[in-house]
Amino acid sequence: MDEENELIGLRRKKLDALRAQGVEPFGKAFATGGDISEIRANFKEGEIVHAAGRITAHRDMGQSHFLDLRDASGRIQIYIHAREVGTELVDLFHLLDIGDFIGVEGTCFLTKTGEPTLKVRTFQMLAKSLRPLPEKWHGLQDIEARYRQRYLDLLTNERSRENFEKRIAIVREARRFFEDRGFWEVETPILQTIAGGAAAEPFSTHHKALGLDLYLRIAPELYLKRLLVGGFNKVFEINRNFRNEGISRKHNPEFTMLEAYWAYADFEKMANLVEELICHLADKICGSQQIEHRNVDGNITRTINLKRPWRRARYRDLIREIDPAWFEYASEKRRERCAELQVEISPRMADYEVTQQVFEKLVEEETIDPLFVTHCPKELVPLAKQNNEDDSVVDVFELIINGVEIAPGYSELNDPDVQRQRLLEQAGEETQKIDEEFLLALEHGMPPAGGFGLGIDRLSMLLTGAESIRDVILFPLLKPKRD
Repeated sequence: MDEENELIGLRRKKLDALRAQGVEPFGKAFATGGDISEIRANFKEGEIVHAAGRITAHRDMGQSHFLDLRDASGRIQIYIHAREVGTELVDLFHLLDIGDFIGVEGTCFLTKTGEPTLKVRTFQMLAKSLRPLPEKWHGLQDIEARYRQRYLDLLTNERSRENFEKRIAIVREARRFFEDRGFWEVETPILQTIAGGAAAEPFSTHHKALGLDLYLRIAPELYLKRLLVGGFNKVFEINRNFRNEGISRKHNPEFTMLEAYWAYADFEKMANLVEELICHLADKICGSQQIEHRNVDGNITRTINLKRPWRRARYRDLIREIDPAWFEYASEKRRERCAELQVEISPRMADYEVTQQVFEKLVEEETIDPLFVTHCPKELVPLAKQNNEDDSVVDVFELIINGVEIAPGYSELNDPDVQRQRLLEQAGEETQKIDEEFLLALEHGMPPAGGFGLGIDRLSMLLTGAESIRDVILFPLLKPKRD
């Protein structure tokens, strides 16, 4: 810490020295010839160009200096010599540090080794860096510091920067995918009077002017279905959702979902659409449907095969692969089998919840390549249409890849009376949690439809090889830092 304070002190002395020489250390706008990658791509010897960026290397040779300028797109070398610009300007370069932002006007030339370089004619100070960058200590070693000071992580960790560039491309390409297929992008409320569309604990707030208790949405589903009632046949939303629940490798209280609804479709058609979307994204973003996950040393730990067609299997058939007699057992026997299978359950769990624990631990967490789990128990999905041949299950899929649920999809329930009963069963005694406005919309008639929700964060983990959701969220929720 003493070494860092000493370095900060030296930088502040340089800050004062710049001002003493009439140079403003935090400058104004600077017109460039484009990103550094564009300047390199259009590089022609003898041309005069303007470039700006952060200094990431500085070789001080007295009467001359070589520096690297970098932005998000790449780096370029700059060169300054006293015989070209005079000793006064060269002396200012002694007051520059790694991390400072400068803008330069320079002439393009190639060094003896063929390195594209700008010979500086003039330069402008844009921003003085008062703290040294983490390279002084070989990057950010503290994992929490990488999340808390993401800006430094992006500067020093190339893999992290690439992950977020991929995530940005995933969202951009997903949006294009739906627009090309006739879906309309819409926006629905984040502040809601009733948090519906999923079973989760919401965050609450209060609107003073209306004297109204409100909730941050846990899902946009009930509003998107209102649009189907209103005559929109194909809609999607890339949205922020909030759930006041635990944090883990797979969960963050604030997360991003893509939800889409298609009138006159069903869950099988939506499964086809999701399969097509993810394969399209893999081809576009990763260049392959074989997704390699690597450890910190760069060694392959897992390869996920996204080649179509993906496997589809019924929920009960997957449970029978664990224990063929599972659904013939009495309730007590199922609990005994959980102990034998080393699946933790609680005494208060209903039978379907016990079965779901077995599914999550022995099917979901063990599944690597894509699997559509279909025809789940109706208790698990109260907003889905009941199966015509077996009223104990609903027409749904849950897409599992790499041990996590990536996307659930339904044939949407459009019978308002059945929907009311399902919501009442889900709410228990808390009937005030029933969304009467949504039920009123259904009573006006909603066409049969398919819908799905796709977790953008988990999809980003899949396509980047990230092991934690925090590695694909720029600023994950953290406890405040205490001194």
